[in-house]
Amino acid sequence: MENMTVYQENSLIPVQASHDEEVLAMWLHGKAARTATEYGREAGRFMEAMGKPLRSVTLSDLQGYVDSLDVAPATQARTIAAIKSLFSFGRKIGYLAFDPAAVVRSPKLKNKLGERILPESDVVRLIAMESDKRNRALLVFLYATGARISEACKLTWADVQALDEGAAIVTLYGKGGKTRHVRLEARQWAPVEALRGENAHDAPVFRSQKGGFLDQSAINRIVHAAAKRAGISAPVSPHWLRHAHVSHALDHGAPAHLVQQTAGHESLATTSRYAHARPGESSSRFLAI
Repeated sequence: MENMTVYQENSLIPVQASHDEEVLAMWLHGKAARTATEYGREAGRFMEAMGKPLRSVTLSDLQGYVDSLDVAPATQARTIAAIKSLFSFGRKIGYLAFDPAAVVRSPKLKNKLGERILPESDVVRLIAMESDKRNRALLVFLYATGARISEACKLTWADVQALDEGAAIVTLYGKGGKTRHVRLEARQWAPVEALRGENAHDAPVFRSQKGGFLDQSAINRIVHAAAKRAGISAPVSPHWLRHAHVSHALDHGAPAHLVQQTAGHESLATTSRYAHARPGESSSRFLAI
């Protein structure tokens, strides 16, 4: 009989894939470009090393592959995360009868978040010493919103709603297609608003010299140069300003759930890491000595 749906053995679930390449393509579909590239590369290396179909890979194979990784713990953790994600996906769609990667453990990583949080005085100086109007507005925007670099790159004037009191609501399109709305106070919005001029509704807020969108490498260079000008020796990137936003907001008493919403963190646990990285309180102050 033609066009008959094929079902898996002893199951009412239609077969989703017939070979590994199909699973790989479906697994990567819809992922952010950078994630898809990194995960695809890690999966490719793994599958080449195995030399056999995913359905034939055993826990022993996986453990042997992990043990063979002569890389830094952070790189090993990223590799393991990609493999675990692939096997979990294969199991969810019924391609794999069992997920051996579910019990594979990632290495414990040292929390270095505290090393990437700039003091508030450094951020203020970094912004104040920037003389270029566009670049200064960009630095203020990154710090005030906690935006990811990718979110700042694609921001247009259509994503901005000015408020009567001089403040503004900015719509940011984040990871996984998620949208969030961030309020900028008048003092934070003013330097950005000064860039508007006669720009069209769909024009980029932060324009390149050619009039297009600033790319990520350009924004990285702007932030790096600003940090160097301010006498900061650390390898500051745009993401450091995001870290600074979260940490400084918490330091000043902002509710954790509000910081989570502003930064677009997946969970409150992520936001709470910043409080642990730079604790303002500890039980030591309750001791007699």
